[in-house]
Amino acid sequence: MWAIFENRSISKTLKKVPTEVILRYEAWKRTVELLGPVGLKNIRGFRDESLKGEWKGFRSSRLNKQCRVIYKVEGKQFEVYVMDVSPHKY
Repeated sequence: MWAIFENRSISKTLKKVPTEVILRYEAWKRTVELLGPVGLKNIRGFRDESLKGEWKGFRSSRLNKQCRVIYKVEGKQFEVYVMDVSPHKY
């Protein structure tokens, strides 16, 4: 089982997003807890991908057409650090 650690600002950010995004985020967390990041690849809707540039080393999953969750997997301890849930900048 995977442990999820959220940045302090996540709860504040989630108050500003639509209910649909919150529900998808909860489903994302359940998937990660049970199957880990590998399980995200099996669910097409999340479109999990690694990031480049300033966010190199982090990953992103789609919660809806605009919002993403940005996270990082730490070593062999099965820990996922959620950094941000925010609108994707195009």
